[in-house]
Amino acid sequence: MNILVCIKRVPATGGKIALTPDQQEIDTRYLGFTISPHEECAVEEAIRLVETHGGAVTVLTLGPAAAEEQLRDAMAMGVERGPVIRRTTLIRNRGSRSPL
Repeated sequence: MNILVCIKRVPATGGKIALTPDQQEIDTRYLGFTISPHEECAVEEAIRLVETHGGAVTVLTLGPAAAEEQLRDAMAMGVERGPVIRRTTLIRNRGSRSPL
């Protein structure tokens, strides 16, 4: 059984949230990041299933190159592979231009 778990890089609990000078984005210079607790549970369950039934666990995340830190955290839990799909530009929600 091969399992793919998508994980999200989120600010660490207790981190100070501040905006950039233009007030358009979160200033991440002093903010630590971690795996979302929900996805961490999914990684643990996937590892448990693979230990029982065989196979491999792969984690995947979308984000900046720094997201590799969260993939390394998942690999320390027992995941075998973990690619990052790099996001090179900020994707902004421009809203719907036509009725749904």
